[in-house]
Amino acid sequence: MAAIKYYDVILKPVVTEKSMAGMGEKKYTFLVHPEANKTMIKEAVEKMFEGTKVASVNTMNMDGKTKRRGMTFGKTAKAKKAIVKLTADSKDIEIFSGL
Repeated sequence: MAAIKYYDVILKPVVTEKSMAGMGEKKYTFLVHPEANKTMIKEAVEKMFEGTKVASVNTMNMDGKTKRRGMTFGKTAKAKKAIVKLTADSKDIEIFSGL
């Protein structure tokens, strides 16, 4: 696969009750490219959102769920999720401010 650019790393934010509760501790959750590593995610967040400094990145691979339609079984797509913790002096991420 070709080299992944920083704007291809973060796919979309995850908006759930648990991820919204983590925003008070400056933890933000994103769906990321499946082949992105922690350093790529850190670089992408710092470049895409001005004034942010990343303290740590936790990643997890989520397997696809088994779904059934009648007698036929299939699987949904697998995904990768990242929880990004910002430093105390860092600015907040703007896309979460209105939620």
